[in-house]
Amino acid sequence: MILKKKNFMINKSLPESLLFFALFFVIIGLLGGCKSPDELVDEADRDAYAIIEEKWDPNFGEMTNYKINDSIATLDEISELIPPSGVLSLKTAVEIATKYSREYQSQKESLYTSALSLTSTRHQYERQWFGTFDARYRNSAGTESTSVSSSGGVDQAFITAGGILANAGLSIDWTRFLNGDPYTTLGSVLTSSITAPLLGRGGAKSAWENLTQAERNMLYRIRTFNRYRQTFVVNIIRQYYQVLQQEESLEITRASYARRLDSTRQLMMEVEVGQRAQSDADEARQTVLSAENSLVSAEQRYAQTLDSFKITLSLPIDANIVLDPNELTALDNLGVSQPEYTSEDAIQLALDRRLDLANNRDTLVDTERKLALAAEGLGIQANLVASSNVSSPSGETNYERLQFHEGTYSLALETDLPFDQLSQRNSYREALISLQQQKRNFDEDLENIKLEVRQAYRDLIETTQSYEIQKISLELARRRVDQQRMLLELGQGTVRLLLESEDALVQAQNAVTQALINHTLAKLSFFRDIGVLEVKPDGMWEQSKE
Repeated sequence: MILKKKNFMINKSLPESLLFFALFFVIIGLLGGCKSPDELVDEADRDAYAIIEEKWDPNFGEMTNYKINDSIATLDEISELIPPSGVLSLKTAVEIATKYSREYQSQKESLYTSALSLTSTRHQYERQWFGTFDARYRNSAGTESTSVSSSGGVDQAFITAGGILANAGLSIDWTRFLNGDPYTTLGSVLTSSITAPLLGRGGAKSAWENLTQAERNMLYRIRTFNRYRQTFVVNIIRQYYQVLQQEESLEITRASYARRLDSTRQLMMEVEVGQRAQSDADEARQTVLSAENSLVSAEQRYAQTLDSFKITLSLPIDANIVLDPNELTALDNLGVSQPEYTSEDAIQLALDRRLDLANNRDTLVDTERKLALAAEGLGIQANLVASSNVSSPSGETNYERLQFHEGTYSLALETDLPFDQLSQRNSYREALISLQQQKRNFDEDLENIKLEVRQAYRDLIETTQSYEIQKISLELARRRVDQQRMLLELGQGTVRLLLESEDALVQAQNAVTQALINHTLAKLSFFRDIGVLEVKPDGMWEQSKE
């Protein structure tokens, strides 16, 4: 772009100069207020979200919960989502997490800034308007002068995948005198150039590669965000059930403590009437103290786990909430199930649908493309360059009448002979190494995903079988406690056997809850790892039907 500026020195009185500068600052103030900060933010949002929506494939999941929020929600605002009862369902917990979790907000902001960065890259190849207005006041030895210059115009760059680079621009200069004999000068300049590679990579191919990579990076970022959403939802559900498990364990420990107290009171009464030895009562009391200590520890573990979960949800630490125990009941009613897929089918689904693998696969393509570009940088580089420069008549005010017949036109062959290729050689060698590294990374990622799916498949089968085993164990533990209590009442049992059966019952009850939760989480992890876990608008999940 060629910018033409003209400077004119004008003698003016001080009041006239001050009037001129006052007018200048008024104009600048008006121009500067064309768009408010809020309007510019709205414009940036429209462009960024348009890019996200353009590149969001329906196979990535539903396009929801991705927009950022400039205002930070207060703890009081978040607390309003807590039901009046204080009982937080799983659905409500996940909904709060996807709306207000600090970690999730950071991921949304990272997605947004990636799209915003792409708008800047695209803008380099879009029509760009420019304008300048310069004014200067000078007082030298009592002589005042004012200089004014201004220009404006538009630039446009075009690139093609074949390496052709075209630039075109129109510049308009304007000046108006403010002395006693005002007059105006107005002129324009039209410039253009085209560069086409004959040999080698050409200057435009680098520009095209920058734009191509920026576009692909945005696609990768959207995939990464959706993969994160799947992992995030699974983690929230895991933490929710972990809190419920601690609460269930606390209730089991509390019930066991109450039973031990009853048994100890009964034993002490029998000791008083001589039906039992004092050692039996002492052993029972010692066991009660141990159970009381376990109860205190269980209470602390539950409180700590619940408080940590509040922070994960961005709730205030002193929020008075409990999790819904009916969620465990619902799991129990649902039961367990074997995988719906064979191991081989599950692996194939993962290879087809895993978004992180898709990114790794496409990154390999990027590396191959960069190697080809580096190879074109070796040897002779030759470009055919054509340019033109046309202006309007000087000294006139008709800026629309461009003098094409008096324009400047040129055609050139530009070559770069390969006498010193150290930089190009090193770039090519580095590109070769990068390709080998990326191939190894892809192969390793491929095998690790297969391993993850195999492990998730095994975990699902194991937790299914473990739950069935633990349910049988629980039933046996209950029968054992009943039998030992009956034998003790008949004088045929021992206190130690009763206490041991009570310990076994507590362990079996906790084991069943743990096995049920493990199976649920294994199922979610399995769906996530094979790529069929879809996040719904409320943050919950469903299994893809495809």
